[in-house]
Amino acid sequence: MPAKNGPPEKMLFQLALRRRGISDQAVLRAMEEVPREAFVANADRADAYRDSALGIACGQTISQPFVVAYMTEQLHLQKSHRVLEIGTGSGYQAAILSHLAGQVLTVERFRTLADAARSRLETLGCDNVEVMLGDGLNLPANLGEFDRILVTAAMVQIPDSLTERLGPDGILIAPIGPHHGVQTLVRITRKGSGLERKELVDVRFVPALPGIAREL
Repeated sequence: MPAKNGPPEKMLFQLALRRRGISDQAVLRAMEEVPREAFVANADRADAYRDSALGIACGQTISQPFVVAYMTEQLHLQKSHRVLEIGTGSGYQAAILSHLAGQVLTVERFRTLADAARSRLETLGCDNVEVMLGDGLNLPANLGEFDRILVTAAMVQIPDSLTERLGPDGILIAPIGPHHGVQTLVRITRKGSGLERKELVDVRFVPALPGIAREL
């Protein structure tokens, strides 16, 4: 529940999420507790609780709150889960995940974004999040399996290198479609030795690109 004495924009923010169908109380609580204004550019702080994506450094974006809440809710997170996020960006999604999961590894290809997100997350006490500079499409083998995987950048298709990292009953969520257009959010669930696929809602994300960025 939103704090009775909280800022009106945060109360409206919570109300908007509920009206759009977000019902998981743990997700709503995490969305309330993480200060979104800490993750946006100073010039955008007045708009931090609007339900819209905002630009951040390196030509990237912080996703609109509803999409963050919806993707998080679809992961069905538990405190025992180990989560992999591809595309740290501002670190906002990782902060939400940190409230709901046991351990979060978030991977970012831009050093500027990775360093800034790491600093924000440390300041906010998100001690169960590790920010790694790396190529989310070509991860080291020694990272092992994950209970949940969240991709926050558009992919034309989900690579086997990610689905192979899903543990038993694991869930992967990613926006699938053309890099410059509308994508469909897809949920992949590991069932025994197979994978179950379900299409969810249409979204727009910046593209997932290979390699570590040479600049920024």
